Amino acid sequence: MRMGSRLKQVLSLFKALHRTRLAVFKDDNRALTAARSKINEEFRKNKNETSEENISQMMKFGSNVEAVLRGSVIQAEHVGEDKLRLRPRESLLLENVPYCDQPRRKS
Repeated sequence: MRMGSRLKQVLSLFKALHRTRLAVFKDDNRALTAARSKINEEFRKNKNETSEENISQMMKFGSNVEAVLRGSVIQAEHVGEDKLRLRPRESLLLENVPYCDQPRRKS
C-alpha cells in the first residue's frame, strides 16, 4: 500500500477516535482529558512504525476501540448516595419491540 494512503487512513482513525471521544464523554472533562491523552500517547508511541503488518493490526485494534466506545459506553452521573442517572446518547437508544414466543407467519 502506498505511504500516502496509509497516512490518510491513520489520520482518519485518529480523527474518528477523537470525535467519538467528544461524543461519548460529553460534559465529562476528566474523562475527555484522559481519553485525549491516551489516544495521543498511543499514536505518538507508534508514529515511527514501518511494518505494514503491525500498522494493520494497530489500525484494526483502533477501529475496534472506536466501535466499542461508540456502541457500548453510556455515561452515568451520581445524583444521590445510591442513585445514578444514565445519559445514553441518541444513537444507543433502540426501538422497544415486545418479545413474542410465537414466530411470525410469513404472508
